[in-house]
Amino acid sequence: MITLKQALSLSKPEQNELKSQIQNLVKQSENAELNAYIDFSDDEVSGVPILIKDNISVKGWEITCASKILKGYKSPYNATVIENLHTNGMSAFGRANMDEFAMGSTTESSCYGRTKNPCDTSCVPGGSSGGSAAAVAGGLAIAALGSDTGGSIRQPAGYCGCVGLKPTYGRVSRYGLIAYSSSLDQIGPITQNVEDCAILLDAISGGDERDSTSARKAPLQCFSKLDKERGFKIAVLRDFIKDADSSVAKAYENTIKVLESSGNEILPKKMLDTNFHISTYYIICTAEASSNLARFDGVRYGNRAQNADTNKRSLKDLYLSTRSNGFGTEVKNRILLGSFVLSSGYYDAYYLKAQKMRSLIRAQFDEIFKDADLILCPVAPSIAPKFRTMQTPLQMYLNDIYTIGVNLAGLPAISIPVGKDSDGLPIGMQLIGKHFDEQSVLDCAYALESALS
Repeated sequence: MITLKQALSLSKPEQNELKSQIQNLVKQSENAELNAYIDFSDDEVSGVPILIKDNISVKGWEITCASKILKGYKSPYNATVIENLHTNGMSAFGRANMDEFAMGSTTESSCYGRTKNPCDTSCVPGGSSGGSAAAVAGGLAIAALGSDTGGSIRQPAGYCGCVGLKPTYGRVSRYGLIAYSSSLDQIGPITQNVEDCAILLDAISGGDERDSTSARKAPLQCFSKLDKERGFKIAVLRDFIKDADSSVAKAYENTIKVLESSGNEILPKKMLDTNFHISTYYIICTAEASSNLARFDGVRYGNRAQNADTNKRSLKDLYLSTRSNGFGTEVKNRILLGSFVLSSGYYDAYYLKAQKMRSLIRAQFDEIFKDADLILCPVAPSIAPKFRTMQTPLQMYLNDIYTIGVNLAGLPAISIPVGKDSDGLPIGMQLIGKHFDEQSVLDCAYALESALS
């Protein structure tokens, strides 16, 4: 597949021709059964086609968050990131499959069926932006936009063998992103390489008055400033590796050696056990999800249960029937857990304690960054698992142990492929940076990518 950098150098007619070429390519490769695309909704704006996750609003497109409850809903407006794409010579093209309402790590909870990993179709592609990552890694998309609440860009990028970046919270406008957990969600790029990642991040970044959580900062210019000759002080967290498979641990040590041989200084550091990250994250995200998803009731928009007749039944019956039929199992589980931790008598015991622990996690990152410029950490404790090998929700949640701390602290982080295991499945590592220091994250990732190529 042509890179984003190359595509932007084409003439407008050639860029528009890419849309039909990609559409034909996807149709011809149906035997691969990746199920990365939901459809090919074109926003009719000329430019390089970018695949869009199904929770980002594009005017006139159906947007469902891969949930039955939103089937038929069409967005009346563009998300800010879509408008920014138009301004920078790109256009929205195609809706990417995802976990329902971005809740999951495998892209199996989608109402459109599961997406498969292009490296091995018996394995999960990661989630929740699994469709975006699978399409890019499988050569079916030039680049894609995803959203990252607890690793939902970085983990599928790591599993599929492409590059995914979660920007600093507030760096990219969330206006037009259907919220899962408002204090954690962030839109970001999934691309074939680091250069393309910088280009797409530059295009979508910048302050937005329509988003109260957006930082009032000018759009980035990381691509023009990419410098792989810079040296960094990089913190490593070897105590985290106790939770990782041997192939991931070996890749971590090899990556450290490559970084050190490239002139970077390695600083051993320690951090709070990942168990605290997991419990803190799932209390906060489910609490916010229970609030955000309360609006999906079958009254104002989306799908209403067919047997819900408001002339014969109460409003409570309408809500119960619509939400029971519309939401999937994982979404229901998280709404129930979130409602529980926010309920009277448990708010102080769970939610407030989780917010205090979040402050501690953020403080620990700040302490490490007093000495280091970046932190190197695995993306996941294992390579992409096979479908149906995770028997409980807890096993799925544990796949996020290395990524969720970044969201709790609001930091930027990039996932890049650093090698493969004995079965040829990709292994990803992430570089975590200081707040609003995406330039250093991209520079180091660019240098590491060059050293590994």
